[in-house]
Formats: sequence, structure tokens, C-alpha cells
Amino acid sequence: MNGSFAVRAVTEQDYAAWKPLWDGYNAFYGRSGATALAEAITRSTWARFLDADEPVHALVAERDGELLGLAHYLYHRSTTSLADSCYLQDLYTVAAARGLGIGRALIEAVYAQARQAGAARVYWQTHQTNATAMRLYDTLAEPSGFIVYRKML
Repeated sequence: MNGSFAVRAVTEQDYAAWKPLWDGYNAFYGRSGATALAEAITRSTWARFLDADEPVHALVAERDGELLGLAHYLYHRSTTSLADSCYLQDLYTVAAARGLGIGRALIEAVYAQARQAGAARVYWQTHQTNATAMRLYDTLAEPSGFIVYRKML
């Protein structure tokens, strides 16, 4: 697989092509089969991307009408900055398109959107076993040194 691609915001017509990417992303992180996200979560997430009043956004990488990757990000307030922060929540590239610069292009597109929105920073997290992605991330940002704790409610 080679050739150029474009990064753009999702449109309502992208759902059928976006959904397999979303499913692939969730499967990568173990959310499939018995642990799959409820369809209501997927539908709500998609609706948020298309709602101008929501702080949640989606970009896709496309070549010749085929979606090759996605990036989902959201804005939120912070106690340490007057400007919003941008959280890059999901990033995924189809296996056949990895190594073509799509992940880098998607992250840089999120940076551009965040700058335009006046955000103070973009940040994200990845699993400690995702060494391939971390090699890319190390060229685009600095690790924060923080460890994420969570409690499911």
C-alpha cells in the first residue's frame, strides 16, 4: 500500500467506513467479543462527533475513498491553565497502512486543530506494551512521567 492520503474531519456519510476502524481500535485494546462496547456507546460517540455543541471531534485519514486511520479528540478545562486542554483519546491506523505516516499526520492534524481552538496543550496516553506507537510518540511529544490510575464506577 502506498500513495498519498488526506486527513479531514468525519462527515455523516463516513459511518460505514469509520465503524470497522473503530471496531479494530477497540479490538486492539481488548474490547471485543464479550467485552465489546455496547452499540449504544458507539452510536452516541458517533453522534457527538457530528454535534457542533459537543467538545468531541473525529478526524480520518483517507486515500481514494478508503478510510485508513482515525483520531478522536476532545477539549476540556484545566485547573492549571486558562486555556482548554486537548485530549487525544483514540488513534488508530489499519494494519495494511501502518508505516505510511498516517499516525503522525493524524497527530499533527490534532495539533493544528487544538492550536486553532486556542488549547494550551495536547496530551494522550498509550498502553505500556505499545512499543511501536511509543517510538512514533517519542518523536512528537514528551512523556509526562505520570501514571494513570482509575476506578470503574
